[in-house]
Amino acid sequence: MEADLHCHSTCSDGSVTPELLARYALRLGLDILALTDHDTMAGTAHLQAAAAGTRLRIIPGVECTTKDSGSGRSVHVLCYAPERPAILEPLLLDTSAKRRRAKLDMAEKLAKLYPVLAVEDVPELAQGSASLFENHIMTALANAGITNHPYGPLLENLIGKHGSCHTPISYPDTLEVIDLMHEAGGFVVIAHPGQFDSVELTLRLARERRIEGIECFHYRNSPAVLRQCLDTAARYGLAVTGGSDFHGMNTKTPHPLGFCRIWGEYSRAFLEALDGSG
Repeated sequence: MEADLHCHSTCSDGSVTPELLARYALRLGLDILALTDHDTMAGTAHLQAAAAGTRLRIIPGVECTTKDSGSGRSVHVLCYAPERPAILEPLLLDTSAKRRRAKLDMAEKLAKLYPVLAVEDVPELAQGSASLFENHIMTALANAGITNHPYGPLLENLIGKHGSCHTPISYPDTLEVIDLMHEAGGFVVIAHPGQFDSVELTLRLARERRIEGIECFHYRNSPAVLRQCLDTAARYGLAVTGGSDFHGMNTKTPHPLGFCRIWGEYSRAFLEALDGSG
């Protein structure tokens, strides 16, 4: 069994619809696919409908952006198959609303720099998405002829964390989000610990039995981080997950669906843990 447990669609910041994701997964011979859009589960029903009657098993999921109060760093937390997703909805809507306000503020700043751009150009490109994201802003700039490399240096210079037009977003506390995911009956996994230097936090959460799994296989995890994550998962009996973090063309470095997939015993152990978590 081969599984990609981390991908995004047009319902957040991906370039591919949930329906096309299902077709890609089937062409690639994947057996299990999880849609983990940022702070929304709006695409799950579309993906399930597209996969109906096929061999492809769909795992509902969501990726929440959080902040670790101890380090001040971002932490991305994956929640799979919540039994009571309605419990998560206020959190998801609040984060999406905060993100939308921040991106509109960035668009206003950019419109002053580039008169050809109008603020309304950005939400027009985000139809179907739960919020506004960097790709919607950069596509608007590209459409206006300001760049033909929307995911190049201009993104960081303008709207990256230290960019001239960046507007910060206040994200919810990591532990509070994890607790809410458990209240919703979800299976909680720390995403790509190597991206935001979250290895020590992941170890602590594993030791405290606050999570059910670790995303060990991810292109942002170095070989050393991968080893640490695998060791931690084995020590505390946690599920090992992985995935492509697929965004279609909306990415600086392309990674096709199925990249960093999990397979064999990892897939079986994940399904057994997921099915037994309720």
